[in-house]
Amino acid sequence: MQEIDKEWEIQLKQLQAELILMKDSIKETATDIMSEGFSDYPIFIAHQSPINIGEVILDKNDLATIWSISAATLEIFLDKKLVEREKSDFFKLNYKNPKEFMCLFVLYGNAARFVFVPYKTNFTEINPALN
Repeated sequence: MQEIDKEWEIQLKQLQAELILMKDSIKETATDIMSEGFSDYPIFIAHQSPINIGEVILDKNDLATIWSISAATLEIFLDKKLVEREKSDFFKLNYKNPKEFMCLFVLYGNAARFVFVPYKTNFTEINPALN
């Protein structure tokens, strides 16, 4: 596992706190993405600045939070070359059950990490690794 610097640790703890309020909306959106046939691989992007990928589903300005959440899919990540096509099979193999886990792509500063968080977690520990 990669070592997390202190600033990332602080940001992940803030995100954890906000996810308690956001997890039901994220899960509902994941279910819609899959049931409407858009993708079997929903990805949610946690960001603090505007981004040009996905669709904002939870806006920090509306919620008075630090983090916004946008919805995307693996197919969008492949099109935008955020996941290399050669690594899509690896990604799919490591992708956790989207009915039980949210797949977060956390953007902070110039860095990004995939994080899988169980919907039934108490959010006391988020593991920032694709595992």
